[in-house]
Amino acid sequence: MAGETVITVVGNLTGDPELRFTPSGSAVANFTIASTPRTFDRQTNEWKDGETLFLRSSVWRDAAENVAETLTKGMRVVAQGRLKSRSFDTKEGERRTVMELDVDEVGPSLRYASAKVTRTQRNNAGGNQGGFGGGNAGAPAGGGNNAAPAGGGNNAGGGWGAPAADPWSTPSTAGNNGGGWGAGNDEPPF
Repeated sequence: MAGETVITVVGNLTGDPELRFTPSGSAVANFTIASTPRTFDRQTNEWKDGETLFLRSSVWRDAAENVAETLTKGMRVVAQGRLKSRSFDTKEGERRTVMELDVDEVGPSLRYASAKVTRTQRNNAGGNQGGFGGGNAGAPAGGGNNAAPAGGGNNAGGGWGAPAADPWSTPSTAGNNGGGWGAGNDEPPF
């Protein structure tokens, strides 16, 4: 949406993500990212920590389940999303406003760690929910430890090309049951 503030935050999780479900069944994972800037002081010849930013964050649907399965307290993460302000009244009747991050993408930082990426297998009803490789179950893709938001699904719409195609290449119309991103849609399946 136009006019939204999109930011990228790098920091550590202050606790394990909390996975909850709305009454309609949508998954949401809430977590806090602590980001502390560091600067080098040339006079003392040492690094100094600045003021820590604690940013409450939430991610929805399949990505929420992947986050809950993958990320844990203390992990360094990279999160990108839209900054939102929320106002509420305290028990004492004071009006407060907080800034929160509505996460679009999140994963472990690989600066000081390594991760093994595994694509989650989800069966999507309705067909034509092609993954990167198309076919019936999709192919490996990016994400975090043990997780990556993905399409796949039965009778997938050809994904990003033929089943053995390079997942990072330009989408093509070749593939199974419809080709491209699926059934003539101009947008990717995510």
